[in-house]
Amino acid sequence: MAKHDELLRTVRGLAVAAPDTKTLMQRIADHLHSVMPRFNSISFRLIDQADPGMLILGPYTGSFTPQLRISFGQGLCGTAAAMEQTVVVNNVAEDDRYLKASFTVKSEMVAPIFVHGKFTAEIDIQSYFVDTFKDAGDTAFVEACADVVAKFMEGESA
Repeated sequence: MAKHDELLRTVRGLAVAAPDTKTLMQRIADHLHSVMPRFNSISFRLIDQADPGMLILGPYTGSFTPQLRISFGQGLCGTAAAMEQTVVVNNVAEDDRYLKASFTVKSEMVAPIFVHGKFTAEIDIQSYFVDTFKDAGDTAFVEACADVVAKFMEGESA
């Protein structure tokens, strides 16, 4: 948990120094990817303003390009959006909701981002290892990162 606390302080520092949301998201993705060995792909998805039932790919870091568009209810990202809840799957091969976009992904976590209480975006972390997110501390940490982004976005819209 101490590692999560230290990482969260760094993420909060990134928010203080970021000029805009896109830059903050990219810096968080890059940093988590560099320091968390099992966080192999980190991406942000935002609601498509032209089609509010659709998520579009935002900033990301990893060894493959995530899907560009996912509709609410489709896959784990779409499920998290539709339910407005964090989704954690430690073995995607055992979950029918997983979109088989990459054979290398074994675990995935998606945490929603709420701006002024409204679902606005999400952070999606994929791992090439089964059981990456078994530690509840990982979920709390990723949700805390989502909250940092939410507070930043709220400040931008103020």
